[in-house]
This record gives sequence, C-alpha cells and structure tokens, in this order.
Amino acid sequence: MPGTGLNSAVDAQQFLAAVDRSEEMARLLAQAQRQKSLLIFGPEGVGKTRLLQAFVKTQPRILHVPRAQSPRDILMSLIAELRRLAGPGINLPTDVASLNTGSLKGVVQRALAQESFLIALDHVAGPSRVVTGLIKDLNYFDRTPVIFVARTPHMEDIGALQPMCAGRSERLELKDFLPPVALEFARREAQSTALWASNLDDVLRSLVEWSNGNPGSIIQMIKMAHLPRYHAGDQIKVHVLYLDYRMGRRE
Repeated sequence: MPGTGLNSAVDAQQFLAAVDRSEEMARLLAQAQRQKSLLIFGPEGVGKTRLLQAFVKTQPRILHVPRAQSPRDILMSLIAELRRLAGPGINLPTDVASLNTGSLKGVVQRALAQESFLIALDHVAGPSRVVTGLIKDLNYFDRTPVIFVARTPHMEDIGALQPMCAGRSERLELKDFLPPVALEFARREAQSTALWASNLDDVLRSLVEWSNGNPGSIIQMIKMAHLPRYHAGDQIKVHVLYLDYRMGRRE
C-alpha cells in the first residue's frame, strides 16, 4: 500500500505513548492543576472515554458522571459522588429520590460552594438548553472546573457549551492512530485475542486502511474476524467482513 506508511517501524515507547495517550493525559493533568475546564472531542471509537476513565483514577477530588444525559441523571450521579467524597462538613439529604430537579441542583450547588471539586462528564451529546444551562451553572465562571467529553467531533453539537472552553488550550482533540501505530495496535489486538489466519498480515493491513486508524473500529473488526462465517479454510474473508461491518452487522 504505497503512501500509507504501514511499513514504518514503531518502537515500544512510541507505541505505548500513542496507545496510552500519554501526551493527552499530560494535557488533562495540567488543566486539572490549573483548575480550568476542558472539552475532549474526537471521532467515535478514538478512546475518549478510556482516556477520561484513566484520568479520573488520578484525581482524588473528582465527581465522575459516566453518562451526562438528562439534568436529573447528572445531578443524581453528582450527589452519589458527593456522598463518596465529601467531608463531614457537607450535609446531604438522606432521601433525594423524591426531590425535584431544582431541589437537587440546590443540594449540589451548596456542596460545591463548601468544598473544591472537579467535575467530569462523559457522553455529552447534543445537550438540550436545560442540560447546557445546568452544566454552566455548576461551572459558575470556572469556580468548579468541568471536564466534558463530547460524543461527536462536530462542534455545533455542543452549542452553548463552547464558551466554557473558548481557548485552544481548553480543547483537547483525540485523533485516530497514524498508520504504523494502528498496524502495531491491530497486531497486538489480534495476538491478544488469538486470531490466526494464513493471510492475517494482509487482513490487518486492510483493517487499518479501512478504519483510518480508528482503534475502536479495529477492535470491532478483529472481534468479527473470529466468527466462522468470515473464514474459508485457513484464510479470513476480509472484504466480506468489511462489508458487514459497514452495514452494521457486528454481532
């Protein structure tokens, strides 16, 4: 495949830095230290959630919301996190299930005013005006920094949240792997799942090209490659696999 760079060597350190997103993690840690909000965005399957989860483990004072969907869901998740992390000076109601959204918001805001936390919101996709307003209120002019993950690379989908992260230093774009790294990633994934075929190397090169180096797509296609219907003798029917992948047949 001329021009793809798939034959370039990737040393172990370079590979681990790319796969573990060490450069992006350093950006996240620096932003947290500066007490500034950050928007993480990029294509589906690029590893945004994985990066956020790894980051959350490094922060002792972070309120993690795995799915930032409705205002009530966000607030209930934040209260659960506050119960886990808040000091004895913060009194949280015993029964919050019966409270309306406005009351839940008051509970969270009072807690945030008493102690310093960082909020991490995952799966923020095309938020409604109500969700956007809630996030901005919780942030309150950067008093409580918010790290949020947009589920789409399209900036218009996060609309009014953009002013919270207006500067380039407040946005972190995750990109697909470069071809040599993607190929090494595919080889290691195939090895770890015990995938074998006489044409495996050609298969992996095709998957890297078709996925544009997207790690989530590579993982999914390698998972599909284990299914008997994509095997003919000792070879993998890679074009059939790819057509099924594109058509959404991924069981």
